[in-house]
Amino acid sequence: MKILVVEDQQRLGQFLKQGLSECAYTVCWVGTCADARDALAETNYDVIILDLSLPDGDGLQLLSEWRRCGFNESVLILSARDAVEDRIKGLDLGADDYLPKPFSFDELLAHVRSLLRRQSAVKQTVITHRCVRLDLLGHTVKLREQTIDLTSREFALLEIFMQNAGRTLTRSYISERIWPGLADTNLLDVYMSRLRTKLEPELGEPLFKTLRGIGYQLV
Repeated sequence: MKILVVEDQQRLGQFLKQGLSECAYTVCWVGTCADARDALAETNYDVIILDLSLPDGDGLQLLSEWRRCGFNESVLILSARDAVEDRIKGLDLGADDYLPKPFSFDELLAHVRSLLRRQSAVKQTVITHRCVRLDLLGHTVKLREQTIDLTSREFALLEIFMQNAGRTLTRSYISERIWPGLADTNLLDVYMSRLRTKLEPELGEPLFKTLRGIGYQLV
């Protein structure tokens, strides 16, 4: 399980990273809004632990931005702002949980486990985006009720985009997920062309956006 910690206090950030790592979580720790945006653009996480008072912005604005972009990671706000109004605002903006500082590390772990259980219980088996319907159990793709024949690699590639709709995915991130250990990303261009050929003519408009030198986005 992967956890993103957004905390600008160095001692606390190091403490959280070490403690969570010792509990067998894969942890990325960043200290600014900019680094948090980059981390979330690079890969997805199971839980985000978010401080609110960051040196280059407000954590609540960052959370609101993520939710507007369609990111659905579970977010636990960890903040010294413990007024009822702050908690209500955080939850209304899309946080899944709120834990005030100071806190017990054991209590933090319990909150993380609760979020992971909740996430597992509602995990989707059918994903829809615009007119595209991807069935993970049936391993089928439908576009306006018409079944689209995809190879296993094409299906896996589309699944990554459907799971991250609206998010910019880097070429290296996509390639590592589809072809682990293969440094050459030229295959990605070939498979993106195939997906576009099979999906976009029926849709009548672009489904994927190319960000030159960066990657792709499902729009």
